[in-house]
Amino acid sequence: MAIPHASSGQVVDLDVLDAEASETCAVVKDGDIEIMWLVLPGGKQIPSHAVSTSMTLQCVRGRVEVLVDGITKVLAADQVMYIASGLPHGFHALEESRILVTLVLPASRTD
Repeated sequence: MAIPHASSGQVVDLDVLDAEASETCAVVKDGDIEIMWLVLPGGKQIPSHAVSTSMTLQCVRGRVEVLVDGITKVLAADQVMYIASGLPHGFHALEESRILVTLVLPASRTD
């Protein structure tokens, strides 16, 4: 089921999102920000990769090992982590987990 992107000022209920979104989806996507609902079944691994933007990871449910620049940290429910632009990072879900990923996108240039 596709989840429509939230619009400016819209309230998104994470409990409802958790019940309806069984896979990773974009919650908000606009010119300078993207928020994704990352669904990680227990044992799921996402190999190390880098993106050209800063991000935050907010664990809503579960526990996830996050490998950032060669160092592993555990991110648990109600915790948040910042990852600087360009740093390699990967994930290993220790249990079924949900993470809100917020990407700060480069400003669109119109000149």
